[in-house]
Amino acid sequence: MSALMISEMESPVGTLLLGMYNGELCCVEFGRLDQLSVSLKKWAWRWTGADRLVADERALQPYRNELEQYFAGNRKTFDLPVRLYGTPFQTRVWNALRSIPYGETRSYKEVAKMIGADKAVRAVGGANHRNPVSIIVPCHRVIGSDGSMVGYGGGLSVKIRLLELEAKYK
Repeated sequence: MSALMISEMESPVGTLLLGMYNGELCCVEFGRLDQLSVSLKKWAWRWTGADRLVADERALQPYRNELEQYFAGNRKTFDLPVRLYGTPFQTRVWNALRSIPYGETRSYKEVAKMIGADKAVRAVGGANHRNPVSIIVPCHRVIGSDGSMVGYGGGLSVKIRLLELEAKYK
Protein backbone atom coordinates (compact mmCIF):
# COMPACT_ATOMS: atom_id res chain seq x y z
CA MET A 1 0.00 0.00 0.00
CA SER A 2 1.27 3.43 -0.87
CA ALA A 3 -0.08 6.94 -0.55
CA LEU A 4 -0.07 10.22 -2.41
CA MET A 5 0.81 12.90 0.15
CA ILE A 6 -1.36 15.97 -0.29
CA SER A 7 -1.69 19.52 0.99
CA GLU A 8 -3.96 22.43 0.20
CA MET A 9 -2.71 25.98 0.02
CA GLU A 10 -4.36 29.31 -0.59
CA SER A 11 -2.88 31.42 -3.36
CA PRO A 12 -3.67 34.63 -5.26
CA VAL A 13 -5.33 32.45 -7.93
CA GLY A 14 -7.40 30.34 -5.51
CA THR A 15 -6.91 27.12 -3.62
CA LEU A 16 -4.19 24.80 -4.91
CA LEU A 17 -3.98 21.10 -4.10
CA LEU A 18 -0.42 19.76 -4.09
CA GLY A 19 0.45 16.08 -4.33
CA MET A 20 3.73 14.29 -3.67
CA TYR A 21 4.75 10.69 -4.30
CA ASN A 22 8.05 9.17 -3.19
CA GLY A 23 9.43 12.56 -2.18
CA GLU A 24 8.70 14.28 -5.51
CA LEU A 25 5.95 16.73 -6.32
CA CYS A 26 3.74 15.20 -8.98
CA CYS A 27 0.61 17.34 -9.06
CA VAL A 28 -0.58 20.88 -8.52
CA GLU A 29 -4.29 21.20 -9.19
CA PHE A 30 -6.68 24.14 -8.92
CA GLY A 31 -9.31 23.44 -6.28
CA ARG A 32 -9.98 21.84 -2.94
CA LEU A 33 -9.59 18.22 -1.94
CA ASP A 34 -13.34 17.79 -1.50
CA GLN A 35 -13.79 18.80 -5.16
CA LEU A 36 -10.87 16.81 -6.55
CA SER A 37 -10.54 13.69 -4.38
CA VAL A 38 -12.26 11.24 -6.77
CA SER A 39 -10.33 12.33 -9.87
CA LEU A 40 -7.07 12.66 -7.92
CA LYS A 41 -7.41 9.14 -6.49
CA LYS A 42 -7.97 7.75 -10.00
CA TRP A 43 -5.01 9.70 -11.35
CA ALA A 44 -2.75 8.60 -8.47
CA TRP A 45 -3.70 4.94 -8.88
CA ARG A 46 -3.14 5.03 -12.65
CA TRP A 47 0.24 6.73 -12.61
CA THR A 48 1.83 5.90 -9.25
CA GLY A 49 -0.09 2.94 -7.89
CA ALA A 50 -0.92 4.96 -4.76
CA ASP A 51 -4.15 3.66 -3.29
CA ARG A 52 -4.95 6.50 -0.90
CA LEU A 53 -4.51 10.21 -0.25
CA VAL A 54 -2.84 11.28 3.00
CA ALA A 55 -2.64 14.87 4.21
CA ASP A 56 0.97 15.79 5.00
CA GLU A 57 1.48 19.51 5.42
CA ARG A 58 5.06 19.10 6.66
CA ALA A 59 6.28 17.05 3.70
CA LEU A 60 4.82 19.51 1.20
CA GLN A 61 5.86 22.69 3.04
CA PRO A 62 9.03 23.22 0.93
CA TYR A 63 6.85 23.22 -2.23
CA ARG A 64 4.34 25.55 -0.61
CA ASN A 65 7.26 27.86 0.25
CA GLU A 66 8.51 27.92 -3.36
CA LEU A 67 5.00 28.64 -4.66
CA GLU A 68 4.53 31.43 -2.10
CA GLN A 69 7.86 32.93 -3.21
CA TYR A 70 6.71 32.70 -6.85
CA PHE A 71 3.44 34.50 -6.08
CA ALA A 72 5.36 37.20 -4.19
CA GLY A 73 7.60 37.77 -7.23
CA ASN A 74 10.68 36.42 -5.43
CA ARG A 75 11.10 33.18 -7.39
CA LYS A 76 11.28 32.73 -11.14
CA THR A 77 12.23 29.04 -11.27
CA PHE A 78 11.42 26.07 -9.07
CA ASP A 79 14.22 23.99 -7.59
CA LEU A 80 12.61 21.12 -5.69
CA PRO A 81 12.20 17.66 -7.28
CA VAL A 82 9.24 17.21 -9.62
CA ARG A 83 8.13 13.95 -11.23
CA LEU A 84 6.06 14.19 -14.40
CA TYR A 85 3.69 11.25 -14.86
CA GLY A 86 2.31 10.99 -18.37
CA THR A 87 2.92 9.53 -21.78
CA PRO A 88 6.32 9.98 -23.42
CA PHE A 89 4.86 12.67 -25.72
CA GLN A 90 3.23 14.52 -22.81
CA THR A 91 6.45 14.53 -20.79
CA ARG A 92 8.36 15.90 -23.81
CA VAL A 93 5.85 18.74 -24.02
CA TRP A 94 5.94 19.41 -20.27
CA ASN A 95 9.74 19.47 -20.22
CA ALA A 96 9.66 21.95 -23.11
CA LEU A 97 7.24 24.14 -21.15
CA ARG A 98 9.69 24.23 -18.26
CA SER A 99 12.21 25.86 -20.59
CA ILE A 100 9.94 28.83 -21.39
CA PRO A 101 11.46 31.72 -19.43
CA TYR A 102 9.55 33.45 -16.66
CA GLY A 103 7.47 36.32 -18.01
CA GLU A 104 7.57 35.07 -21.62
CA THR A 105 5.08 33.18 -23.74
CA ARG A 106 5.21 30.75 -26.64
CA SER A 107 2.52 29.62 -29.04
CA TYR A 108 1.36 26.03 -29.25
CA LYS A 109 3.05 25.93 -32.66
CA GLU A 110 6.34 27.12 -31.17
CA VAL A 111 6.15 24.43 -28.48
CA ALA A 112 5.51 21.81 -31.16
CA LYS A 113 8.66 23.00 -32.95
CA MET A 114 10.61 22.95 -29.67
CA ILE A 115 9.96 19.21 -29.34
CA GLY A 116 10.59 18.47 -33.03
CA ALA A 117 6.96 17.73 -33.83
CA ASP A 118 6.02 20.74 -35.97
CA LYS A 119 2.66 19.31 -37.06
CA ALA A 120 1.56 18.24 -33.56
CA VAL A 121 0.04 21.57 -32.51
CA ARG A 122 -3.26 20.02 -31.36
CA ALA A 123 -1.44 17.23 -29.52
CA VAL A 124 0.64 19.88 -27.72
CA GLY A 125 -2.63 21.53 -26.69
CA GLY A 126 -3.89 18.18 -25.39
CA ALA A 127 -0.71 17.64 -23.39
CA ASN A 128 -1.00 21.15 -21.98
CA HIS A 129 -4.55 20.38 -20.90
CA ARG A 130 -3.35 17.26 -19.04
CA ASN A 131 -0.42 18.95 -17.29
CA PRO A 132 -0.56 17.58 -13.74
CA VAL A 133 1.84 20.14 -12.24
CA SER A 134 0.27 23.51 -13.00
CA ILE A 135 2.29 26.69 -12.48
CA ILE A 136 5.56 24.82 -11.86
CA VAL A 137 5.24 23.33 -15.35
CA PRO A 138 4.13 26.67 -16.80
CA CYS A 139 1.43 25.75 -19.30
CA HIS A 140 -0.03 29.22 -18.61
CA ARG A 141 2.82 30.58 -20.76
CA VAL A 142 1.40 28.97 -23.91
CA ILE A 143 -0.91 31.15 -25.99
CA GLY A 144 -2.53 31.14 -29.40
CA SER A 145 -0.42 31.96 -32.49
CA ASP A 146 -2.24 35.28 -32.74
CA GLY A 147 -1.42 36.15 -29.12
CA SER A 148 -4.87 35.21 -27.84
CA MET A 149 -5.47 33.65 -24.45
CA VAL A 150 -6.78 30.19 -25.18
CA GLY A 151 -7.37 27.14 -23.03
CA TYR A 152 -6.31 26.78 -19.42
CA GLY A 153 -7.37 24.17 -16.89
CA GLY A 154 -7.58 26.75 -14.12
CA GLY A 155 -9.66 29.06 -16.31
CA LEU A 156 -8.59 31.90 -18.58
CA SER A 157 -8.85 34.45 -15.76
CA VAL A 158 -6.24 32.47 -13.79
CA LYS A 159 -3.98 32.21 -16.86
CA ILE A 160 -4.20 35.97 -17.36
CA ARG A 161 -3.48 36.64 -13.65
CA LEU A 162 -0.40 34.39 -13.74
CA LEU A 163 0.93 36.12 -16.86
CA GLU A 164 0.23 39.55 -15.34
CA LEU A 165 2.03 38.52 -12.15
CA GLU A 166 5.07 37.42 -14.15
CA ALA A 167 5.03 40.61 -16.25
CA LYS A 168 4.93 42.69 -13.05
CA TYR A 169 8.00 40.99 -11.54
CA LYS A 170 9.97 40.25 -14.72
